[in-house]
Amino acid sequence: MTNVAQMVDAPTSASLIAKLRAMMTRLWPSALLYSALLVAAILALKLPGATDYVGADNDDGMRLVEVRDFLNGQGWFDLMQYRMGLGEGTLMHWSRLIDLPIATLIRFFEFFLPQERAEALALAIWPLSLTVPSLWAMGLAGRRIGGVFGMHIALGLTAMLLVASNRFLPGAIDHHNVQFALVAIMTAMLLDEDHRPLSYAVAGLAAATAIAIGAETTPFVAAACVVVAISWAWEGEPFAGAAKAFGLALALSISLLFFGTVPPRLYSAVSCDNLSLGYYSLAAIGGGLLLCAATLASRTSRLLRFVVLGGIGAAVLASAITIAPQCLRNPLADLDPLLVTLWLDGVQEAQSILALDQRDPFTLGFFYATGVFAIAVCILRLVFRDRVRIHLILLFLLSVSWAIAAFQVRGTMFSNLLAVLPLTLLIIDLRRLSASDSEDVAAAFCYLSTVLMSVAAVWGLTGGLIGMQVNSESVLQAAPTKTSCASKSALAPLADVPPGLVAAPSDVGVSILRFTGNRILAAPYHRNQGGMLTEMHIGLAEPHEAEAFLKGAGVTVLAFCADYPQTTELAKMKPDGLYAQLTKGIVPAYLRPMPAPEGAPIRFFRYVPTGP
Repeated sequence: MTNVAQMVDAPTSASLIAKLRAMMTRLWPSALLYSALLVAAILALKLPGATDYVGADNDDGMRLVEVRDFLNGQGWFDLMQYRMGLGEGTLMHWSRLIDLPIATLIRFFEFFLPQERAEALALAIWPLSLTVPSLWAMGLAGRRIGGVFGMHIALGLTAMLLVASNRFLPGAIDHHNVQFALVAIMTAMLLDEDHRPLSYAVAGLAAATAIAIGAETTPFVAAACVVVAISWAWEGEPFAGAAKAFGLALALSISLLFFGTVPPRLYSAVSCDNLSLGYYSLAAIGGGLLLCAATLASRTSRLLRFVVLGGIGAAVLASAITIAPQCLRNPLADLDPLLVTLWLDGVQEAQSILALDQRDPFTLGFFYATGVFAIAVCILRLVFRDRVRIHLILLFLLSVSWAIAAFQVRGTMFSNLLAVLPLTLLIIDLRRLSASDSEDVAAAFCYLSTVLMSVAAVWGLTGGLIGMQVNSESVLQAAPTKTSCASKSALAPLADVPPGLVAAPSDVGVSILRFTGNRILAAPYHRNQGGMLTEMHIGLAEPHEAEAFLKGAGVTVLAFCADYPQTTELAKMKPDGLYAQLTKGIVPAYLRPMPAPEGAPIRFFRYVPTGP
């Protein structure tokens, strides 16, 4: 009987394994499996040490504040943050397209849970759920360029990239994870060698959505448009359907998103940090002209098509110079020099590769090495004319992304993502070479080395280990952990006073908005220059001059965090300034200390005017 049972079970097990193998050759089951494993890894690595359900980035906290305002009745088109900055508040440059799904999740979970738990669950699910479209798109791109094996390599490398990122952690609700998914989708669609119109229509929709969500991806979207346009000019009639689908989808989608998310009163305004008339007109004009060209000129000669393409480029450039000339330069170029020195230069994601090399050279490998490696691989492939179209597209997109990343380190999330694809093809070829001769040690070594060098986290770990050796003394003398000035417990005294305007360091401002009903003067956003500068001038001014700033801004409470780097720097810059005096324990008469727990990291002073 035992033998009979074993004979019956054996075919059943073999059949099950065969079905699982067959399932893993399909895109969706594979993407879902890798997503589940990735989510499990993220939760296992990050949850045990978590202390808050909101991400550590200020943008995560501000997004939650914006979502709460939306849920409490602030209008879809009303993007003002009324509790931040001078006067009536600050007009934010973010999109309701991100607020909506997060708000929907919170409202849904509130049917079953208290508000705070509903928020916590929604803020955990949203970023983790975005691993699915990101992995699906990269799996699709891998399959299109390297078959089933390429799909699995691309999924594996992308999963390792995401697990080392902070963009998909529970609580990471800023828009960068959505942009990551959209860039992956655009890339996968552009790699469709069959030029299916549906793929390019999806690419056009993703491009428009990326512009509507944030300006960070605008250079990549422009590069994607150039890829489609040049492909049409080179291919002609065989590519006409794809070009028409992309142009039409881009023009229609950007129009729907513009009129669906931009307040009517701002239709004629041009801003360079979000979707406005400038980006809308360029995308709509470019998409519309590409549609017309692909419809009317696809059967002409290649030379004539490139002439037509040159005319489209000239028209788009002329439109940019006429409608939005200010958007052809750095949108942060107008920042006050004091803000650049005391704020922007200290924001890691805004650092250039040169600044990062000066401040933390051991992180350069994590941010930039895989991109350089992938660019070198693309160039080498092109020299040998190996899959020319694929490597040309990837080289162009990678080069643009890497150049942006060299200017601001936040762009490395896109260059590292794109690096996955040419490295996937290289791994496939090296594995085939290694498998053809199991005794070839050199081939096996090259294969293993390439796999390791394709993972950004390996470069990061190597850099970290080197940094520990170089800075061993400072590592051993780590400072003791202190309560943050922005923690809920540290800000608790503000709950005992009537809501007013709090002057606090910019990195504390978002937490005050989140945990209290007060208004704030400063938060780290370039559209709030007036509020940030006022808070800095309060700290720099001599005590009798600082009172004028406090009175003029309508401040009711001053929050002083002596250990905050910006506060320390202000005290050093002006030894007789207010912050320097408070550091020494000298408190002017117009500031009345508020009760605070023993050893509190932040001190609060109620402002009481001394004269008329």
